[in-house]
Amino acid sequence: MAIFLPRIIQAKQILRRSFSNGRSTSTSMDIPKGYFAVYVGEEEKKRFVVPVSLLSQPEFQELLHMAEEEFGYNHPMGGLTIPCSKDVFVDLAYRFGAL
Repeated sequence: MAIFLPRIIQAKQILRRSFSNGRSTSTSMDIPKGYFAVYVGEEEKKRFVVPVSLLSQPEFQELLHMAEEEFGYNHPMGGLTIPCSKDVFVDLAYRFGAL
């Protein structure tokens, strides 16, 4: 199984920049260790808390690449924003046991 380290490193950079906005909100405080928050949806964003192990999945890495292309490293929701439908993300997360 190949792990794409450059994309994992990019994901860590996205998360580090997203959470280092200088503000501490209750939403960022209630994420357990080993998990991170993502916002998914086309119009209305829904928040999911998923395990960091999801970062090693090629399909999720492709979603991260899409997020990078659309948002760069500036995520307006304060967490990682994934530009796909909620149904696509839920299906992917269930396949890997993340939800």
